[in-house]
Amino acid sequence: MDLDLVGVFIFVIVITAITGGIINGVVSKILDYKRERRAIEGSPAPALASEHSDRMALIEDRLRVLERIATDPQARRGTELAQEIEQLRFEQEKVQ
Repeated sequence: MDLDLVGVFIFVIVITAITGGIINGVVSKILDYKRERRAIEGSPAPALASEHSDRMALIEDRLRVLERIATDPQARRGTELAQEIEQLRFEQEKVQ
């Protein structure tokens, strides 16, 4: 083989390795940026989940009260039922 051809071959391999390393570094930085961005955007999720959990607990409490009213053995009717519902609304407004 010609000595000049070997030099060109080595030069091409070195340039290819350097270019590959640079491309690998750039792609790795882009992927790290996307992961960090996703982590930052995902961080409010626990706060939102907590808010949903609180809201769900409130709804479950209200449902228990309605079940208790509906299955009351004394079979309240009319104004007594309306007064109890209004009292529950008033209590709920005080809590909020």
